[in-house]
Amino acid sequence: MNKLIHNVETGEIVEVPLSAEELKQNAELQSQLEAEQELKAERFTAKAALLERLGITEAEARLLLN
Repeated sequence: MNKLIHNVETGEIVEVPLSAEELKQNAELQSQLEAEQELKAERFTAKAALLERLGITEAEARLLLN
């Protein structure tokens, strides 16, 4: 995996490989993103199931909570 370094003074763009540390950080960020997406999906599914059990729409639930 590579990164681009752009020198704005000269307009030169250089492509360089990522360091081991940058690759590690990238992998950690990717794992965090996947975990957050999974949590959002679980919350969405739980919310949809609750609304279905209650027999109300999301808009109706909002009215009840305000």
